[in-house]
Amino acid sequence: MDIKKQTIFLVDDNIDILEIGENILSSVYDTITLSSGACVFYMLKKVIPDLILLDVDMPEMDGYEVMRQLKAGSETAQIPIILLGDGDYDEIEQKGLSLGAIDYITKPFSPSLLLKRIEVHLLVEMQRVSLQYISNNLEMIVDEKTKTITELKNIFLSTMANLVEHRDEAIGGHIERTQKYLKILMDAMRKYEVYQEVMAFVDEELALQSSQLHDLGKISISDSILLKPGKLNPEEFEEIKKHTTFGGKIISRIISQTPDSDFLQYAKTFAETHHEKWDGSGYPKGLMGQEIPLFGRLMAIADVYDALVTDRPYKMAFPHGEAVEIIEEGSGTHFDPALVDLFLKVHTEFEAVAK
Repeated sequence: MDIKKQTIFLVDDNIDILEIGENILSSVYDTITLSSGACVFYMLKKVIPDLILLDVDMPEMDGYEVMRQLKAGSETAQIPIILLGDGDYDEIEQKGLSLGAIDYITKPFSPSLLLKRIEVHLLVEMQRVSLQYISNNLEMIVDEKTKTITELKNIFLSTMANLVEHRDEAIGGHIERTQKYLKILMDAMRKYEVYQEVMAFVDEELALQSSQLHDLGKISISDSILLKPGKLNPEEFEEIKKHTTFGGKIISRIISQTPDSDFLQYAKTFAETHHEKWDGSGYPKGLMGQEIPLFGRLMAIADVYDALVTDRPYKMAFPHGEAVEIIEEGSGTHFDPALVDLFLKVHTEFEAVAK
């Protein structure tokens, strides 16, 4: 039995782009090419697509105006839209996102990157619809609400986490290990009464589950960079740093469009802040000290420790003792000194997990 392909509208006034795009997409998706905004609204009377690739610069009705009209329609407001363009990246991305676009891809586009971005956003849309369905039917499952919702949240988190690890096989087991390192640190925080005024309001189990999405943004990084068997050059490193903001955007979109998604706030914090540094030299925002959310500071230690003690394409694993020294030396610069002190009390438990 044939599985029905998902439908994509490719909208561009450039015939060459339509032909190239159709050649790339048609083997995976039911692709409908359209040369103008007017054609989009005509075709919508017959077909509602799963996603629209929309050129920004078109005569008569540009991509922004098409978006405004789509977002104003009750049947079309939720269709994911990825903008296409060859102008100023920041300006188009900012304007497009403010109107409701989910992403922006420059032309000419890389076939692998185009397919990967579409795959990611269609998966996110499926998860959003699933969460919406759950929220709309909560009254029907009152008796099993707590158990069912918890299981679904965990399934959602683990599914997205698995997607990340399958893309980056070089870090196999990283997500599971960092989750265990966080548990060790959080247990130590309770034992030694560190940051208890913050932890008193935290659902620790849900926070640990959500930590699985800290590298979610890597699904938007091209394979040539993510899977490069060697050290990244400066330009490639700048690109991979964007996984923090990509992850935050993906999670923010689900949060904004799905009721009862507060649990994803933990995931958003992990994704956006685990590369911030105590002295303000981290990324993406250069936060300093306790401006960095506690979960970001915790994940910084777990993430760096795991990177140090495991083989990566660009280095061999460090011995546990050397990794401990590096983290201790980073106290007050890279890491929260109070959390480094905790780490030094429990580092042998980290070693046991790493082994």
